[in-house]
Amino acid sequence: MSVLYWIYMVFTSGLFLLLFPFFLLYTRVTGRYSHHLRERLGFIPLEAVQQLTGRPRIWIHAVSLGEVKVAGSIIGALRHIMPGCSIIISSMTEHGRNLARETFGEEIPVVYAPIDFVGSVRRALSLFRPDAMIFLETEIWPAWLFEARRMGIKTALINGRISVRSIDGYLKLRPFFKEVLKNLDLFSMILEEDGARIRSMGADPLRIEINGNAKYDLFATAPDPGIEMKMRQTLNLDTSQRVIVAGSTRRGEEEMILDAYVKALGEFPDTMLIIVPRHIDRTSEIGALINGRGLKYQLRTEIGEGKEKRTEKVIIINTFGELFKIYSIGTIVFCGASLVPLGGQNPLEPAAWGKAVLYGPSMEDFLDAKDLLEKAGASVPVSTPGELGKKILYLLGHPEESMAYGDRARGAVFKNQGAAEKHARAIERLLTRD
Repeated sequence: MSVLYWIYMVFTSGLFLLLFPFFLLYTRVTGRYSHHLRERLGFIPLEAVQQLTGRPRIWIHAVSLGEVKVAGSIIGALRHIMPGCSIIISSMTEHGRNLARETFGEEIPVVYAPIDFVGSVRRALSLFRPDAMIFLETEIWPAWLFEARRMGIKTALINGRISVRSIDGYLKLRPFFKEVLKNLDLFSMILEEDGARIRSMGADPLRIEINGNAKYDLFATAPDPGIEMKMRQTLNLDTSQRVIVAGSTRRGEEEMILDAYVKALGEFPDTMLIIVPRHIDRTSEIGALINGRGLKYQLRTEIGEGKEKRTEKVIIINTFGELFKIYSIGTIVFCGASLVPLGGQNPLEPAAWGKAVLYGPSMEDFLDAKDLLEKAGASVPVSTPGELGKKILYLLGHPEESMAYGDRARGAVFKNQGAAEKHARAIERLLTRD
């Protein structure tokens, strides 16, 4: 173990021991986090362990909602390739855990991930004794990886990606990450560029594979039209209603979107706008921006069965987990975090619904999806807020062209599947390797 690694272990352990009494007091006073604190400390429920009856045992860590969805496609492939395997999935967030339980039901145990503290991860790994520990996308946890390696558990980073925005930060600590990455047996990356970036961080080139993006396999079949029908009923929309959906927006983007929407209303006064902010605690802030432009809005939590009828043309989605469903009713979809320098939002979800997809210049976190759609002539990149407004007006005024963009987008997504199986095959090879 290197000096840098020892420093990390001592620092994080000391910080944990110093702050834990205050955190424990906080949970007692507020009640927050108390229901999953034991799992965070590595005390995994015995019933979860007892569910693992087959071999090999594979633990997949999916930090949040997006990774849980990817885990679903990889788990489907693993079950086909290794039907006798046992799988457990962990998540860091409540929403990720809830989605995993909703997705997998009672078939797969779902737990909160232990914090990256030696005692916690050692306890959790000792209870489960997995044959392989799988981390999805960019999850690199030093203590967890070191303990797994020490216990003889094979480790892998699957559907791995290292973004353009994050690589400089990793390279500043290259000696440390080089030591950490020694504990990974396999890097099954999305793009050649991701492989090159993790190699520059110190990963062994012989352990790196390029297997594509398993997110394409989330759409192995066409999205359920019943979802669209139900969403239209919930929001009181007819099939001819023009709807602009702005998904996963960030601070600074809502103003741009609202300015474009106000212009659109001048020519297409029946057009609706649905804003789905990345952080729903910004709902009141966004509401003030809407009111400031002389518009009225309703919240998603106010609309639906047993609640109010949708009457306003602007809706703020202040609930979790509905973005994919909301995309189904969009005429035009804007992917947020892209007109501000935050890396973008996944354009594949609206593309799978056959929607005309717009996004700004900051798509560093989804370069493969961006390139795929642009090569197919299936997306509408914009460089400025003014251009966003012009493109929205154009697409609303040319519905046949808008539909053509959507058809090309859907076709591009469905033609580029198969990565989930490639990643699953990589895991199988890892498990059978001497």
